[in-house]
Amino acid sequence: MSTKAQTIFSLIERIAPKYCAEEWDNVGLMVGKYDRDISRILVSLEFDDEVFKEAVKNKADLIITHHPLIFNAVKNVRTDTPQGRYIYKLIDSGIDLYSCHTNLDSSINGLNHHVAEMLGLKDPAVLDVSGYETYKKLVIYVPKGYEEVVRDAMGNAGAGYIGNYSHCTFMSEGTGSFLPHEGTHPFLGKEGNLEKADEYRVETIVPDRLVKKVLSAAIKVHPYEEVAYDIYPLKNRGEAYGIGRIGCTEGECNPFEYALKVKERLGIKELKIGGDIDKRVKKVAVVNGSGGSYVSAAHFAGADLLVTGDVSYHQYRDAKAVGLAVIDAGHYGTEKNVVSFLSDYLREAASEEKLDCEVIESHTNMDPFVTY
Repeated sequence: MSTKAQTIFSLIERIAPKYCAEEWDNVGLMVGKYDRDISRILVSLEFDDEVFKEAVKNKADLIITHHPLIFNAVKNVRTDTPQGRYIYKLIDSGIDLYSCHTNLDSSINGLNHHVAEMLGLKDPAVLDVSGYETYKKLVIYVPKGYEEVVRDAMGNAGAGYIGNYSHCTFMSEGTGSFLPHEGTHPFLGKEGNLEKADEYRVETIVPDRLVKKVLSAAIKVHPYEEVAYDIYPLKNRGEAYGIGRIGCTEGECNPFEYALKVKERLGIKELKIGGDIDKRVKKVAVVNGSGGSYVSAAHFAGADLLVTGDVSYHQYRDAKAVGLAVIDAGHYGTEKNVVSFLSDYLREAASEEKLDCEVIESHTNMDPFVTY
């Protein structure tokens, strides 16, 4: 048994919608085809020869990475260049490669949010807002006696969230009519006879990224052979998404004390501290990956400390000038946990959908630096 690649991609895009990606980024299917049968998935930070060997050894059909293999347009595929060699190997072996990068970083429950939670930040908010989630109104018509089970199925699939309230719906009673034609198997009435039924109109609000999931959940428990429903676009502004998160710490401390927490919770051995190292830390901004350019954004958002990677000499100087402490935990250090994060999500989502595929975490060390 296996699952089509497109089905796996749909699961990924629930937590990492493509509209959350930065304009300069390239996300989605890098190499392969949407209708490939997938039995085993390898999740890695990025792709190289060692990850390819790992995929072949584990008989993976699909590799999912955080960092994209292809950023710019490919003008040729030459096996004497790393990128060309990688593309050739993937095509020759019949292995798909899919990447979710800044769309996973920026999304509402994505990697930035996950790292902020790992560091124990309270109620983390978006540091640099890129946009707001969009919604649809889903209306479905249900025969009397089944309105509760359909409503619960939609709510359990993620519909009806308004603030801190879930399962929000509105129901109105009415009369539905239908004429079963030849070859149908109606739940009510007989073939060839016009039937009228007591029905409920059940309506709710659904994030765009969850419409397919919610509709599928409703149809699975709906008794009708053909389900009538409507989907309307809404102008309601949803939750913000964007790069970075900012939140309060569990208690006040100094940058060096907080650095110990970063090392412990992110599982890294060393880091750098700079900027205003005498600052008392109560509010922390987090940008996984390369986030030195967010010094100003963190300062204006009221952060005492920025945790990120790839911070330059001049960015440290800028941070000190505005009274901001900075911890550089490394690009790899702030993103390596994407492997377990995305793997856990895919296992849970695949289990909910009863999909037949195995998710394997890569054990290849992607840290390009060796401390000497």
